[in-house]
Amino acid sequence: MSLSSADKPTIHYFTDILCVWAWISQRRIDQLSEEFAGQVTIRHAFVDVFGDTANRIGRQWADKGGYEGFGRHVIESAADFEEATVSDDIWKTVRPRSSAACHTYIKAAGLAHGDDAARQLERECRGAFFQRTLDVSDAKELNQLATDAGLNPILINEQLENGAALGALMADYQEARRIGVTGSPSVVMNDNRQTLFGNVGYRILKTNVEELLRRPANEASWC
Repeated sequence: MSLSSADKPTIHYFTDILCVWAWISQRRIDQLSEEFAGQVTIRHAFVDVFGDTANRIGRQWADKGGYEGFGRHVIESAADFEEATVSDDIWKTVRPRSSAACHTYIKAAGLAHGDDAARQLERECRGAFFQRTLDVSDAKELNQLATDAGLNPILINEQLENGAALGALMADYQEARRIGVTGSPSVVMNDNRQTLFGNVGYRILKTNVEELLRRPANEASWC
């Protein structure tokens, strides 16, 4: 059953492109989108977690093995998830300086080619980093990934150069702060009253969406 745009609940899905748990959750959110197509709107947005990897990993993990120690942590985290394979070399030699570069590029792709293209490129960037250890903070790598996905890097770079993509990213970051999202992935629903954070299984996601669709729109405002 499809609902009109006005009747569809909006689910906000915040991630950081370099977050392994967002990589693990990618298949779940794709499945959720397919199963509830026409019933909910899933709005993909970015949150700043790995905006400064030199500090987030290089300094904060200094006494736990630094980048290589963090890489081992990533591999261990993904070990039980066949759909989210991770390279044995993750974070060893290729160390993206900031997730913000990739976030901005994906925003530019969305402005140039539409939301579906942005989601496709987001998947490609995650896979490129976690499976092939490509530096997704490097402009040349991002242009090649866009080309491989059938997108036009010239149109995308126009949105970078005119500031529109950066503005769109800042809107995501500011929205995340406004509603209290601090981690990745975070699923925010029910008019920002409910947040599911981290490694949330598909059954839990599905149950919460089904409950959201059953709940009267004015239930939260009785008092």
